[in-house]
Amino acid sequence: MGTNAEMKKMVFIQTNDETVFVQSIMEHQDTLFSIAYSYLRNRHDALEAIQEMTCRAWMKRRSLKNENAFKSWIIRILIYICIDEQRRRKRTTPIANEELDDALTDAATGYGIDADQLAIRTVLQSIKPKYRHVLLLKYYNDMTLAEIAAILGKPEGTVKTWQHKGLEQLRKLMKNRGDWHGY
Repeated sequence: MGTNAEMKKMVFIQTNDETVFVQSIMEHQDTLFSIAYSYLRNRHDALEAIQEMTCRAWMKRRSLKNENAFKSWIIRILIYICIDEQRRRKRTTPIANEELDDALTDAATGYGIDADQLAIRTVLQSIKPKYRHVLLLKYYNDMTLAEIAAILGKPEGTVKTWQHKGLEQLRKLMKNRGDWHGY
């Protein structure tokens, strides 16, 4: 029928065994962390988002209709939590752009991120959210378009279109940047 792990995933929805549920989530911990980190760019915030996702998923576990969609279901919950956190961050008082650019450049250099990578991450924030989500999942988390379509609950053709339009916006924005080196 299926592997032992698949059987556990199907059983946890009917039971109140929190341990089995958390183990099912832990099987995907690397993927979850990379997605949360790609959205939030902070280890602590990414771990907090995963913790919040685990809590929300536990509370809503009975609403999952197809046990085989468990992974895409928890990823979708995580993405919504990350989006909420990004919105919350926008409401805080920003520091001056020059101070921010200096701080980001210094921090990026310390972590081995070059200026071009930093420029792309900055420009990604200007792209429409639906396109940005596809680009982050595809290029920062190495997901296939079929996986992204399942996570977002959209047809694969729509995801391909969003990818194309997102890349188009990214190229246009990067071309307009004076400090970009022509990639």
